[in-house]
Amino acid sequence: MSVNKVILVGNVGKDPVVRYFDKGVAKTTFPLATSETYTNQQGETITSTEWHNIVLWRALAEVAEKTVKKGTQVYVVGKIKTRSYVDKDGSNKYITEILADTLMVIEKKPGVQTTYEKAQPSAAGTVNEPPKTNYPFDEGIPDGKNEDDLPF
Repeated sequence: MSVNKVILVGNVGKDPVVRYFDKGVAKTTFPLATSETYTNQQGETITSTEWHNIVLWRALAEVAEKTVKKGTQVYVVGKIKTRSYVDKDGSNKYITEILADTLMVIEKKPGVQTTYEKAQPSAAGTVNEPPKTNYPFDEGIPDGKNEDDLPF
């Protein structure tokens, strides 16, 4: 058995780039930054940022075109895909992307998160919208608990 699944919560680094191909198929790409903060042995606070290339197709790409912009915080679920190409100098180049099938825009206003998922094969051309759910991404760890006590 093998699993290729990625879950990211981060901030969009640039406005999405949208391209339309034959028969109106949309592709949206944008960089997503995820950051981790820790304190080193000298007591300094260090923030490490990873950049991810997000790729959305079809209806999900069209939704992102309308709802995502630079600075937006998003929750993305997808899979890792690495592809290669030859640049103009003839060198082989590799790029790793996240092919997203779920996108949730996380609004700063309480209770306003909206989730979009890739359309199911039987419902081609539609976007499934599950019930709205509030996720406590910014609440931190409850008082009196440590990270090992949490159920996830």
